[in-house]
Amino acid sequence: MSLRDKASKIDFASIVPAAPANPESAKPKTAPGAMMAMANEQRSELLRENDELRAKAERVTELEGRLDDAVEELRGWDGAKPTRRIDPREIRRSAYANRHESSFQNQSFKDLKRDIQDAGGNVQPVKVRALANEIDGAKFELVYGHRRHEACLELGLPVLAFVDNLTDQALFEEMERENRERADLSAWEQGTMYAKALDTGLYASARQLAAAIGVDPTNLTKALALARMPSEVVEAFLSPLDLQFRWATDLKAALEADPAALKARARKLGQERTNMSAKAIFASLVSPEGGTSIDVPAVRSFEKNGKVQGTMKLDKAGRATIKISAPMSTARQQKLAKLLQGFFDSE
Repeated sequence: MSLRDKASKIDFASIVPAAPANPESAKPKTAPGAMMAMANEQRSELLRENDELRAKAERVTELEGRLDDAVEELRGWDGAKPTRRIDPREIRRSAYANRHESSFQNQSFKDLKRDIQDAGGNVQPVKVRALANEIDGAKFELVYGHRRHEACLELGLPVLAFVDNLTDQALFEEMERENRERADLSAWEQGTMYAKALDTGLYASARQLAAAIGVDPTNLTKALALARMPSEVVEAFLSPLDLQFRWATDLKAALEADPAALKARARKLGQERTNMSAKAIFASLVSPEGGTSIDVPAVRSFEKNGKVQGTMKLDKAGRATIKISAPMSTARQQKLAKLLQGFFDSE
């Protein structure tokens, strides 16, 4: 009989036990078996929990990475102020406002207004501070951005603004710095702003003011001189914005030398200035009627460190009177005498 024939006669069912009909029959019958089964079950549970913990740890690591990215991005906005859109009618100009009405009529303002209209509002925010009490419907006071605010007001568009809490001095300093950095504020407007700060007692002196805003005291003095010119002198120009820093010294000297004559010339120019340039108006103001050429001012002053050290006054015949305010040592007197002698010898 072959091996195949013998194998065919074997009953394998009687050798390999059948699978238990229910779970109970699969339970171990001895104590060691039961303990082994329990250990296997606990091991499986531990493996499952370990897999869950590993998945959670990976999730935590991912979230920590995203949090670090978010924190780093927030650092870039550290100190930034939120913006909001405000009805421009709810914003009033500050007491230290430095924009003359003519600033809202020139071509530069018209171009700005058109850009704001095309954009549907001001892209660069203005800054305001909240008023403690509502004043004539206004809830905010403008810190800077007068032209942007005016453009939105005329266009009927809400104005994008930062809202900040500021003291009077902080408001003044931010307003002045923002306008000076833009380099579009005229000498007269700057002087008017400085004069208001001093007249209201915001700063005790021009020197303290200059230090607070970080400007050259000489330029601040010149701006103040222009702002404090008599109204007749300012109105002699087509616009106060035409006044230049470099004219302040000579205008101040002319005012000190003969206030009545300067005002008289200014009133006459105000009536006859047709087609005259600002430079020609200035020259006529500082020159006596019928006197020297308008290129030579009637009164010249000489400064050092923002203070007038001396003046030279010309009469109608062109004769000069020189006055030196500062005391002179013997050596300086001799030096001046030598300079004058050299001047006369050169003729």
